[in-house]
This record gives sequence, C-alpha cells and structure tokens, in this order.
Amino acid sequence: MRTLAVIPARANSKGLPGKNVREFKGKPLIQWSIEIANACSMIDEVCVSSDGENILSVADRNQAISVQRPAHLATDTALPKDAVLHALDTIKQRNGLEFDIVVLLQPTSPLRAESDITACLNKIVDEGYDSSATFCGMSPHPERAWRIENDRPAPYYGDDSNWAPRQSLGRAFALNGAVYAVRVDAFRKSGSPAFLFGNSAAIEMPPERSFDIDTLLDFQVAEFVSSVTD
Repeated sequence: MRTLAVIPARANSKGLPGKNVREFKGKPLIQWSIEIANACSMIDEVCVSSDGENILSVADRNQAISVQRPAHLATDTALPKDAVLHALDTIKQRNGLEFDIVVLLQPTSPLRAESDITACLNKIVDEGYDSSATFCGMSPHPERAWRIENDRPAPYYGDDSNWAPRQSLGRAFALNGAVYAVRVDAFRKSGSPAFLFGNSAAIEMPPERSFDIDTLLDFQVAEFVSSVTD
C-alpha cells in the first residue's frame, strides 16, 4: 500500500503571520513536518500543498513534492479535505503517482514523533481501519466548563459536575491535530469533511508532543517545552 503525506500550509495565517516559515529551533516551522515525514519508512512520498511561494521553496529544498494550491482552496473557509483531494489529483496528473493511504500532517505540530505517525498508519495497514487520528488528554475536563452571560456564570452542562472530584469524571480527550491517516478510497467516498470517519481508531499522544501552534505564545511555549524535553 502506497502512502502519501500531505502537509497543508496556507500563506496567510491570521493568528501568527508567516508562522509556517518562521524559525522554530533554527529552521522553518514547516520543515519539521517535512523531515519527520521523510524519515518515516511507511511513507512513500511527501507533499506540501500551499499558495505561498516561500513555503513551497522550503518544500523544494527538503525533497518534498510541491503542489501550488489554487486561491479558492486557500481561504479561511476552504476545507482541508478539498486541499488534500486536490493534492492527490495533481500528483496523479503531473507525476503519474497514485496512493492508497494519505497522512495529513499539519505544520503547526512540529513535536510529533515518527512513532505517532506509524501508530496511525498501522491502524489502517495492519488492522483494517478506514481512518485514524492522534488525541491528547484534556485539562481541564470539559464537564468543568462554564458559560458567562451578562457577567453571570453558569455551569455549561447545567449540573454539579464542576464540584465533583476530578477522579470521578473519567478521562476526556481532544483531537490534537498532529496526525490524521485515511484510506484514500473510503476518504473519497465519504460525504463528510472529517478526517476521522467510518471505522476509526484513536492514538493517544502525550501533552509534551501535542502542541498545535496558532499564536506567538503557542510558538514560544512549544519551543521552551521542546528545549527542556530533548
């Protein structure tokens, strides 16, 4: 089964302009995702889909296929699924390559490990799942959420779970955005924009590798955590 890693990177980030080529520990942020994908033995080709020439130049320098994303797929409302399908179709038409599995690696998750990628792929290759994705434990627990209206607080779920002992709530998880893997045929047939569909599997990642960088603070904290855990 042939696997393509797609790294989607729009040029115009609103939270942190230029973040995908901003230097993270000495090299462009997106380069971390390209390098870990190239290092993974289960991945056959690595592709960067972007509307930014400076981003695509990083791809060219790091043995990744560059796919110029059209403007309508690079807006704030464009679906990542459409960008991935565009990359698959472009590579087939231009390079004559077809793939059975796609791995989506967001460039904003530079601290993922190769083992996180292979764990997601093994769920598809070895266990027959349609899709898999990485998760991280949530803190605080979602049942401790509140809403505030006109300065007045109220429990979001309208019960007493905010006051329950932490141990009684069980564990809760959130998608951390680091790795998504899908079987291409099922992905194309799915009517959903989701990357987790059909017979799906979850891979848990630790919090120190689960950063999803959207802001300057995220960037700085991820750099610091990475420096003390190396």
